[in-house]
Amino acid sequence: MPTLLNVLDAGQDDDLALVIPGGIRLTYGRLREEVRRGAEALAARGVRRGDRVALVYPNSAEAIVLFLAAATAGTAAPLNPGYKVDEFRFYLEDTRARALLVPPGQAAAARQALPAGAVVVEAAFDEHGRLGFVGGPGAGGAVEPAGDDDVALVLHTSGTTSRPKMVPLRHRNLAASVANIVPSYCLAGDDVSLCVMPLFHVHGLVASTLSTLGSGGTVVVPSKFSPFEFWSLVDEHGVSWYSAVPTIHQMLVGRSGRARAAGRGSLRFARSCSSALAPDLMARLEEVLGVPVLEAYGMTEASHQMASNPLPPDERRPGSVGRGTGVEVAVLDERGALLPVGAAGEVAVRGANVMDGYEANAAANAEAFSGGWFRTGDEGTLDERGYLTLRGRIKELINRGGEKIAPREIDEVLLRHPAVAEAVTFGVPHPSWGEEVAAAVVLHHDVDRRELIDFCRQHLADFKVPRQLHFVTEIPRTATGKVQRRHVAAAFAAR
Repeated sequence: MPTLLNVLDAGQDDDLALVIPGGIRLTYGRLREEVRRGAEALAARGVRRGDRVALVYPNSAEAIVLFLAAATAGTAAPLNPGYKVDEFRFYLEDTRARALLVPPGQAAAARQALPAGAVVVEAAFDEHGRLGFVGGPGAGGAVEPAGDDDVALVLHTSGTTSRPKMVPLRHRNLAASVANIVPSYCLAGDDVSLCVMPLFHVHGLVASTLSTLGSGGTVVVPSKFSPFEFWSLVDEHGVSWYSAVPTIHQMLVGRSGRARAAGRGSLRFARSCSSALAPDLMARLEEVLGVPVLEAYGMTEASHQMASNPLPPDERRPGSVGRGTGVEVAVLDERGALLPVGAAGEVAVRGANVMDGYEANAAANAEAFSGGWFRTGDEGTLDERGYLTLRGRIKELINRGGEKIAPREIDEVLLRHPAVAEAVTFGVPHPSWGEEVAAAVVLHHDVDRRELIDFCRQHLADFKVPRQLHFVTEIPRTATGKVQRRHVAAAFAAR
């Protein structure tokens, strides 16, 4: 089985691998050299196979090169630079970080949370495009070659309903995921991806970056996403695709309106993942971009992608996350038995990209694995052609007097109203029904609550119609753009 570093073998030495707009440009030859130098520098500071190396970098050349270097010398553990001291302390201690990689003079909160015995390593590219290390040896350490069974990356689940669980992803898991994604979108050496997702999450790391490198293509990485700069980046760098959460797609639609962008010849598709894409938003985005929008389904535990809608001329289905992409997908009942086509149950997957199990969490593993299948915690249905439709997280389904209500269905109805920009539905306690339906909405323009409720009554059974509507200026999300319904519900309960 290949390791993560085999991903870099796809490009020729002189092919362009990585572009930072207004900054560094690395060919594949230079990228491989800088990854090697970074791994040797970490080894010279005592990092060995299995040692966890935390990284705290914004999207940058350093975030990619040092991730690969850390996965070569030990195990990479990228963290959100926006964490506070207590959050850093939890993740650094939970991962048992041996080293903390940070930009020179930055990441004060992470440094403050550093566990005893761990070392701080400062690294950045200089004006000549060469990776430099502050203090200590710059390279020279002996690096033990990584094997396919070694853990390359550790990440935590988002912890929507419990303490975050640690996910160890092995080299073989990540290599398998890349091998699944590349043919899904016919990625090739002339493709250019625009990485707008954070590089401390599998969406940005695996889909936008590693899969592009695994096809010999070029990754363009702006320091942060701006809808105002999107088209200029597409034009300047010949971007052929990008992948993002619906929040970013919504920003592009809001910026561009409904006018189809003219003369955008390089863009050939857009991908949506990590959160549900409403069919109405998909249609508006296709109108703005002038290319197919493909919704996919991924999880950290599966090294990201599990299913995706295909490129034309095959069918892409609004509201569906598509078919398994090199991954077996099934729907199980509560006992773990396979359910027939069309029956709703828990979505389960199995494949080479799926983790072996959560780290040091036997209870979570006993709950998550059944007969060789990984149970995702999502409810869904499969049709006769293998297209998967998700109804939502099982623990987020609203139980109103025994009726199980999928919040996503109500979200999609609300989003069809022209006044609604964003919507999230959730359950709130009710003395008689157990739970009642509530929703928070962000508006394009003013509208009466009664009008929205009447609109829902036209499209939903009465028991699904929201009894509470909250008008808000923004909906709380994670750093990667996910809506956590239980956190939204808790926020409104606290009010």
